[in-house]
Amino acid sequence: MRHAFGFVLGVLLTPALVYGAAWGYVQAGQSFDGTGQEITDRTRIYGAFALLAAVGLVMGVVIVARWASPMVSLVPALALLAASAYFLVDPGRVLDLPAKVPPAGDMDSGLRMLLGSGVYGMMGFALLMPAWAPRRWGPDHDDDPAEAEYYSAVER
Repeated sequence: MRHAFGFVLGVLLTPALVYGAAWGYVQAGQSFDGTGQEITDRTRIYGAFALLAAVGLVMGVVIVARWASPMVSLVPALALLAASAYFLVDPGRVLDLPAKVPPAGDMDSGLRMLLGSGVYGMMGFALLMPAWAPRRWGPDHDDDPAEAEYYSAVER
């Protein structure tokens, strides 16, 4: 049941991470002038950085949390890695996809830039790492101390 819930949470988490990172990237890029080396809209850049920090925090919690099923990180990892691999095979077709999915506008450029620059691939590999830990796939032993002691003796 833990893995089924983790799968559903991973499916919900995937667009949140993808769109959150893309929107934060676009808003941060629109709030400063690179040639003049100055911030033009402080409120927008603070919001963009807060959103990017939230995406990073959620990724960090999903990666580090021992209580979470590995499916929570595996689903977004595979989606991000598949999109990155598909980009390497057929970039034109993949870069047309953001225009076909809502919301349109500035978000499309953020999705394209993060995909083309390899950021989504990097996020995918970071989220893939918890799936390699065998302890995350087993049952949660924190509820019963006797059961936890038994399994810790067996695992040695």
